[in-house]
Amino acid sequence: MSKFLPSLGTFAKGTAATAAGLGTIGCGLLYYGQNYLIYPSAFPPGARLDVPVPTDYGLQYEDLDLVTSDGVTLRSYLLPQKKNLNNSHAVDVPHPINQTDEEFASTRPTVMMFHGNGGNHGHRIPLAKVFHVRMRCNVLMLSYRGYGHSDGSPSELGLCIDAQTALDYVLSHPYLSKTPIILYGQSIGGAVAIHLASKNPSKITALILENTFTNLPRLIPSTLPLLAPLSFLCHQKWDSASKVPLIPRSTPILMLSGVKDEVVPHVHMQELWEIVCRRQGTKRAEQDHIGETTVDGDKLGEGTKEEGASTDTKKEEESRSGTGTGEIGSGLSKFIEYEAGFHNDTCVQPGYWATVSEFVAAVGQAHEHASRL
Repeated sequence: MSKFLPSLGTFAKGTAATAAGLGTIGCGLLYYGQNYLIYPSAFPPGARLDVPVPTDYGLQYEDLDLVTSDGVTLRSYLLPQKKNLNNSHAVDVPHPINQTDEEFASTRPTVMMFHGNGGNHGHRIPLAKVFHVRMRCNVLMLSYRGYGHSDGSPSELGLCIDAQTALDYVLSHPYLSKTPIILYGQSIGGAVAIHLASKNPSKITALILENTFTNLPRLIPSTLPLLAPLSFLCHQKWDSASKVPLIPRSTPILMLSGVKDEVVPHVHMQELWEIVCRRQGTKRAEQDHIGETTVDGDKLGEGTKEEGASTDTKKEEESRSGTGTGEIGSGLSKFIEYEAGFHNDTCVQPGYWATVSEFVAAVGQAHEHASRL
């Protein structure tokens, strides 16, 4: 009977071989299938088919079909400014009576929006509406490849090409090319914005980054703990930590962080801010006694505290505000924390849009002043 039963050694070898085989398959699936995890463009269900349009929210817009250098069509939206928006909530901006809509648009900032990895650009129209109606910005809402109605499949390289294509469009536009360009990136969109700014250092006026990360492999242990030992297999790097130093020291960066972020640990934003400070040649300790935001010496307000933001001590608050020295983003860079903010609701925290609006206005003011010199 014993000759018909496998020996313990043989069984052990078989088990080890099976485990090794399954491990190899698992590693293969992780390596080659990670794009489906990182870029869930079909989530929520119907996201590839049902794409809201700005008119659903009372906004006039233009369909913007961008063709990338590798032949992918990105079906995006453009919300250009006009002297008189057909919206009762629109902020009035003084302008010459005989000024055309195009001339007016050329005097307003252009915000390029880079969304997170879930859903589609249409889901972010309420955010675009704030930029367009309340801040009177031109807004380009980019639809990444493989998202919404855009062609192709998403990847790090692909999204970088998409962002560059959108920027090239703005830079070649007859009137948008004259405007200050502000990049607004949420989550992985923040990584897209950082990459674009690092590759086009003289073209980007400012960045607004919300709940983004230092690099993607480092995010795996917190988001997918079971895959932590295999994080080295992540080929989608999105290494923002190494790209921030390539952004000019004069470029203002507003960083908005939800302290309770359950997807991107809060420490990622803190560490990125530390890199922003080092990029500027300024250490956080040197900012401890700075409490005023300035633009070319003109005071705009004291400190960075607001309802919904962190209740750190004044010294800690000021140390997170790159203000007053004229070194960090021309004195405009800031790091704001929202104590009750999770990954997807930081943008609705009290004070969030007031902070963004003040930043955009200050950037526009600084750009206008510089253009007169």
